[in-house]
Amino acid sequence: MRLVILLFTLVIVFSSALHAQNDEKKMKLIQFSGVLVSSDSLDQVSYASVIDKTTGKGTMSDYYGYFSFVTRPGDTILFNAFGYKTSSYIVPDSLKEIRYSIIHVMTPDTLLLPEVNIYPWPSREEFARAFVEMDPYDDALRRAQKQLSGESLAFIASRVPTDGRLSYNWESEQRQTQIYTQGQTPMNNLLNPAAWGKFINSWKNGQLQRE
Repeated sequence: MRLVILLFTLVIVFSSALHAQNDEKKMKLIQFSGVLVSSDSLDQVSYASVIDKTTGKGTMSDYYGYFSFVTRPGDTILFNAFGYKTSSYIVPDSLKEIRYSIIHVMTPDTLLLPEVNIYPWPSREEFARAFVEMDPYDDALRRAQKQLSGESLAFIASRVPTDGRLSYNWESEQRQTQIYTQGQTPMNNLLNPAAWGKFINSWKNGQLQRE
């Protein structure tokens, strides 16, 4: 009778110890952190989701691919990022430390789409008709040349108000001229022989003709 009671007591003690050990293992938490990199270039994988499949909790990697959150030993971690294949990692259940770090490599998920040609005409017949009826003398290049002609630019410039820098430069030139001719008659290119010679040479060379 005493032997039966002793065996029963030992069974209860061992069961309690094993149950307490399992509970302690389940309740053990670790700080799980790491860096996500790409397998082809080893560049960081930014803003990837890191989810604990067992508990449903997780976090997201930052711009440098770094992540950190609390998990438990033996849990399965899922990594998901746009342009990469979904991968997983099982946290070792034999960890003795409360912190664990990894470098997880993710594989790019390349999706090849069929080639698509986009035309400005709904059909080849429409393209052929537009090509035949095209006016080759009024294309975009000639329109651009007309808009960039001297007369067009002068017309636009005459309606553009003077900004502060141009006004300041003009005022500075006027003051420099006053300082340079102070105490004497101001310069007048109308009586400057060099200016007249330059004007006559430009006239003979055809530089004053309108475009």
